[in-house]
Amino acid sequence: MAPTVMPLQSVVSSFVGRPFMRVFFAFILCSLFYVIVFRLGVSEDNPTQSLEMSDFEFCPGNYTNYCPCQDPRRQKRFSNFMWFRKERHCPNISERLRCLIPKPLGYRKPFPWPESKDAAWFSNVPFTKLAEYKKSQNWVRLEGDRLVFPGGGTSFPEGVKGYVDALNRILPLDSGDIRTALDVGCGVASFGASLMDYNILTMSVAPSDEHEAQVQFALERGLPALLGVLSVHRLPFPSRSFDMAHCSRCLVQWTAYDGLYLLEVNRILRPGGYWVLSGPPINWRENYRGWQREPDVLEKEQNVLEDLAKRMCWKKVAERDGFAVWQKPTNHIHCTQMKRIWPSPAFCNSSDADAGWYTKMTACIFPLPDVNDIREVSGGALEKWPARLNTAPPRIKNETDDGITVRVFDEDTQAWKRRVLYYESMLKSLSSGKYRNVMDMNAYLGGFAAAMVEYPVWVMNVVPFDAAHRNLGVIYERGLIGTYMDWCEPFSTYPRTYDLIHASGIFSMYMDKCDITYILLEMHRILRPGGTVIIRDHADIIAKVKRITDHMKWKGNVLQSENGASDPARVLLIDNAE
Repeated sequence: MAPTVMPLQSVVSSFVGRPFMRVFFAFILCSLFYVIVFRLGVSEDNPTQSLEMSDFEFCPGNYTNYCPCQDPRRQKRFSNFMWFRKERHCPNISERLRCLIPKPLGYRKPFPWPESKDAAWFSNVPFTKLAEYKKSQNWVRLEGDRLVFPGGGTSFPEGVKGYVDALNRILPLDSGDIRTALDVGCGVASFGASLMDYNILTMSVAPSDEHEAQVQFALERGLPALLGVLSVHRLPFPSRSFDMAHCSRCLVQWTAYDGLYLLEVNRILRPGGYWVLSGPPINWRENYRGWQREPDVLEKEQNVLEDLAKRMCWKKVAERDGFAVWQKPTNHIHCTQMKRIWPSPAFCNSSDADAGWYTKMTACIFPLPDVNDIREVSGGALEKWPARLNTAPPRIKNETDDGITVRVFDEDTQAWKRRVLYYESMLKSLSSGKYRNVMDMNAYLGGFAAAMVEYPVWVMNVVPFDAAHRNLGVIYERGLIGTYMDWCEPFSTYPRTYDLIHASGIFSMYMDKCDITYILLEMHRILRPGGTVIIRDHADIIAKVKRITDHMKWKGNVLQSENGASDPARVLLIDNAE
């Protein structure tokens, strides 16, 4: 007689029906739930973690200098009209790398500041094209195993110091009135390096172009720099940001497209700010032969430029020593009157002047805030540097930025002083010169950067474009620099360009927006070998982040905040990261 085979359903039912087995199955189910939700961090509300995570491997060696949003291979897909090819073109999620960018063979610890201003290891930025192409202009020289930066440039082959000293005879560089500057088409940022002698902080901007790795050279020197280009979209800065903008033979067509690019400079210049131009067509009478240009063509170019500046209500300050300098008006009372009799670009009437993230440029003048008297400064006058650093900026006093009050500003400033002192006690190396290039991924009001001013560092203040409080304008009014950003995308910089990355609350903000694994991989890409990461967030967020960083060859420690165990915030410290 054949044996009776019970259906599987009956077997399971008979086991589950017994009290002991019901307890056993309940235990198994609870264990699985614990592993999935608490150990692996997976829930319907948190799709950023996978059920299984293995250690991340290094990418192939050809990705050593990979810039995801400025990848030359991807750029070829786009039109070169208006330099659009050189804008940000980021990979979609299916194209993102899930590996660690390797360092180049022979990579060495960069020179400490200020030695780094004048020299870099060739093995760290192994590019010779710029040294060869610009040899006669003294941009950079290769001497043995190091790159040397003698301070030359296209407009100052004999050295940038004399160039800046000549500019100082025109503008009050050492007065404290000029603190933030923008250098368009920066080369290796020698202009910005020289301005540091005057306590001027310069954002050097250049595209990834045939002048190989300009921005990478600048950052390797310990100078603020960002990949960027004047093309179709606005620069990633708010209106009324910079005290001075500079172009030295930067190849920008300033008067093309109805003056679009000069109008963009007008947007980001503060009321009363200066625009400095050297190179063609300025001083064309003396230089047309050297430029190999026809004098009548250059004369016409300068006339068109002068006309546009006048119609923008700019005042020409001087033209000598190879410079031309214009000043933006401090308010628009006179400009409004002049527009009645002089054909001028229209005032913008719809777009947000502070928007700077994938926002298309428009050929119009953004009206300055209203004033009652022609002697007033639109938006409010700034204190001189360094007083402006810890003085509530006009945007706060005027309550134009999301209702943040002077009291909130002062409390935030004091809070970050305490926190940075706590970080110093953890690292014990902020003053040692180990760190130079620092990034704050979620800068809020710039309190972290303000507290770091006493150390030999500069801070790139990053404000997420969709943050609840978009305060980048406040940060610039404090005399600091930064950029808008969406951390679901890669940053506009080369690998290995920051010594210390600070991230406060950034993962809470992005947990439900995109896979935070990619944010951490991007942090790994831009952090220098041996660098430090400080992540500050809620304890449960820190736990989820650490589960990922443990697979990235980073060894981190979770610490209490400066407020002790009762504070729900925790600090994840990753020091000497590789």
